[in-house]
Amino acid sequence: MKKAIRLLCVFTALLCLVTSAMAADSGARSTQLYPVSVEEYTEGDFDELRIRKVYQLSLSDDPAGIPTEDFERNGHVFHLLDLIRKDEVGVDTQPHTETITMDSPTGELSEVLKLLDGQKDFTSEDGYSGVLLLDHTSVKVEVKGYSTKTSNLSAARTYPNLSDADLSLVPKTISDGGRTLTLANVNWSSSNQTEGEDIVQRYTATATYTGSATSKSATGYKVTANYTGELSKTGCKIVTYTAIFGGEELTPAQKETAKAASDSGSNFSSAALLCFMGGVGVLVAVLIWSNQKKRRY
Repeated sequence: MKKAIRLLCVFTALLCLVTSAMAADSGARSTQLYPVSVEEYTEGDFDELRIRKVYQLSLSDDPAGIPTEDFERNGHVFHLLDLIRKDEVGVDTQPHTETITMDSPTGELSEVLKLLDGQKDFTSEDGYSGVLLLDHTSVKVEVKGYSTKTSNLSAARTYPNLSDADLSLVPKTISDGGRTLTLANVNWSSSNQTEGEDIVQRYTATATYTGSATSKSATGYKVTANYTGELSKTGCKIVTYTAIFGGEELTPAQKETAKAASDSGSNFSSAALLCFMGGVGVLVAVLIWSNQKKRRY
């Protein structure tokens, strides 16, 4: 039982080492630099095959990312012959995004876009300059604040043919345009009317109703937008590395060996991981079986 536990620990540790190595190898490949030009030519009386790769680095770049390992191409294996460094003055470029803010009298996006320039000339504090283009998808409009406005409302209603000049016959409130108004004043008038053989007096009420309405409106809008592009700076120092590789033709045996190594290398990481996982699974099964057997005894 103890032996199985020790084996399980060993397999787990090895699995962690393999995983860490795979992650480290992936991280190393991500920092690899790429050439700005590649030239293949021959040199010497025997037309020896050469490949020249040129890399342009800024002062902040690490030249360790330049690949110097042997590689194969068109049936030849190439070895590094020389790596030449040269300090030069050239043009350095870098991407840039500039965010601007401005006030707008309207919140309609179609109208806001008319207020924005399609491009801007820009120069950074460290001397990089260029033309930045408006990123339409980045335009945002926000309300800066709100103001409240109160307005007075008024409406008139006429109520004819009333039996008496009595306020109880006049509605105290009315609804006008969806708002409730309150009775403020009533003017009465009277007239004689004949009803059958009798003459009776009838009254007409002209009522005035008042109220107020409150509205809320935006005081202004704030617009933010991004301008993006590439800035350049001339006269800055750059470092040019030229890697020269010499090529030798592979023999048929070397070609077979190289092909086998390439196939095994591409499958190593996944195969190794599966093998270790399988081993751990077997050991776990053995532990479970041993524990059950011990309980039976």
